[in-house]
This record gives sequence, C-alpha cells and structure tokens, in this order.
Amino acid sequence: MYEIDYKMTSQRKTWQKILPILALGFFGLVWMVPLFWTLAAAFVPTTELLNGGPLVWLQNLHFGAFEQAWSVAPFARFYLNTIIWVFGLLAIQLVTISLAGFALARLDFRGKDQIFFLFLTQLMVPATVLILPNYQTLVALGWLDSYQGMMAPYIASAFGTFLMRQAFKQVPKELEEAARSDGANWLQVLWHVFLPVTRAPLLAFSIVSITYHWNEFLWPLLITSSVEVRPLTVGLALLVQSSEIGAQWDQLSAGTLIVAVPILILIALVQKQFTNSFLSSGIK
Repeated sequence: MYEIDYKMTSQRKTWQKILPILALGFFGLVWMVPLFWTLAAAFVPTTELLNGGPLVWLQNLHFGAFEQAWSVAPFARFYLNTIIWVFGLLAIQLVTISLAGFALARLDFRGKDQIFFLFLTQLMVPATVLILPNYQTLVALGWLDSYQGMMAPYIASAFGTFLMRQAFKQVPKELEEAARSDGANWLQVLWHVFLPVTRAPLLAFSIVSITYHWNEFLWPLLITSSVEVRPLTVGLALLVQSSEIGAQWDQLSAGTLIVAVPILILIALVQKQFTNSFLSSGIK
C-alpha cells in the first residue's frame, strides 16, 4: 500500500513538472504561427501558397519576392531613417533618464516626490491620448517631417526614469560619499560611480527602447510626408498600398521580414542579457 501511494505521489509530482512545460510549448507554437505563415508566404508564390499544400510549397521556393519588394519601396533609405531615428533617440534618452533618475534618487530638493509622482502618472497615460497636443506643438515649432519631430515626444522616458531611479537607489551610499570626499561634483559622481554599476538597467532600457521605436508606426505616419524621413514601418505601409503589388502576399511577407528580421536577431542575441538586466535591476 505504501509503495502504491509513493508511486502515485511520484507520478503526480512528475506531471506537475511536465504539464507547465507542455502548456508553455503549446502556447509558444500558437504564438509562432503568424511567423511561420509569414516565412512560408515570403518564399512561396501567392498562387501556390493559396492553392497548394506544404509539398507544393517546398517545390516552389524562391527568393524573388525579396528583390521585388526591395525594388518597389526604397528600403535602403527607410533603413537609414530608422537607424538615425531609433539610435539617435536612444542616445538622447540615455542622457535624460540618467540625469533625471539620479536627481530623483540622490538629490534633495523641494517637490521631488511630486515630480516623481508625475512621472509615474505618465506611465498610466496611453500614448495615443497625447498625439494631438504633440502634433500641435510640432506645428508650432515647424518640426513636421523631420527627425527631431519624431524624437521629440519620447525624449523624456517615464519608464526609463523610473528604472534608473530604482537602480540608483540601490547603489551603496558609501561609494557616493567616497567620491564626494575626493572632491568630485555630482556630475562626476554620476559618471564615475553610478553609471558603471548600473550598466544592466541601461542595457535593459536600451533594448526596450530600440524594439519599441523600431516598430513604432502611428506617430511617424502622422508627421512624416517624405521618403527622406520616413522609417521602415511607414515604408512597409506604402508597400501594402502600392498598386504594383495588389494581393501579392509573397512580396508583402518579404517586406515584413525585411523590417522585422533585425529586431528578431537582436532579441535572439541579447535575450539572456536582457532578462538578467531586469532581474539585477530589481524589476520583476
């Protein structure tokens, strides 16, 4: 009797370990279905894709859709615009969130808690709510159809400021006092003491910022009107609207992969560092 109970308990524990893995695997496969479909559509002509099966798809694999999609839309220019926008904005954000996070974490001044509360409030406001006032501001500044116009609403990141504030508060006060005793001012303390030990949250924020703005669509669509400024996401929308393509799903899927592959590669390369960055910064 004891042996039967032991076996049943052991089997129950085994299934308790296996079932979550199976569930995660199932949902992972479901999540991957759109990606599998996009890959199939990019390498198989539309007629065979809609009328044939997997065997027909394998017999008709081709790479012409990528060449056609690249020639229909100026993706080289869109890539350059996206790199300038995404990484130029990231460079500015790293400066602003570091300064703001340090001020809210380590400096004492009147109204500090109220300012931090305003930052947290911004996290609760959907970005679409601010589109109209942001657009009116850009009109007044004459920044429509420009890189600085795309960057302006995102220069001060509430999430980044919150992340860096939490990271800076975990830095031992003894390190700051030692730097102060050596005659360092607050900017030197930030640069030589705080930033070197908070590289993990900076990396985490960088990946979030790059991924978000690489995929941003609505805001660039509203304020850009020329090929010289438009990013990849807006360029992909132009590819969809092109009369030369119509319902050619292979070209549309190829254009989608042209836009998405760099981010997929980035996430694959830094996935472990990304997870460890959030864990080390105390953000669950």
